[in-house]
Amino acid sequence: MASCATQPTGEFVPYYEVETHKPYDDVLAELEVAIAENNFRITGHSRVGKVIRDRGTKNFPEYDTIQFCNLTEAKTILLMSPQAIKYMPCNVVAYQFQGKTIIRTHLLPTDTDKNDLNQFSVKMNKALKSIVDFAAEE
Repeated sequence: MASCATQPTGEFVPYYEVETHKPYDDVLAELEVAIAENNFRITGHSRVGKVIRDRGTKNFPEYDTIQFCNLTEAKTILLMSPQAIKYMPCNVVAYQFQGKTIIRTHLLPTDTDKNDLNQFSVKMNKALKSIVDFAAEE
């Protein structure tokens, strides 16, 4: 029997999401540029929609996930909180829905019981939002 524990402070993962009418491939290219300009390295890119189309489902919409990391920032947050590994790597998703491209990233919690971690998260969230905004800008 599964128990239902209360959610610890900082366990809720907020998201930041923007819509754009920009061409999908342009969004992906802009994400790569913005990630690099914010001193992250792309560690993975899953082209889920393309693979599903390649396997025979015609007209399947675009769905992509891009994972990225900065090892210096990773070291910093992990020294503050080893449990922060659950937020790594950073990721952004892009997908098509109802004629728009949606770009979304998860943000780091800023309401933990560790002030230094909260301050770090505020700084990282600003970078994550700027990556999404840059990719969405028309």
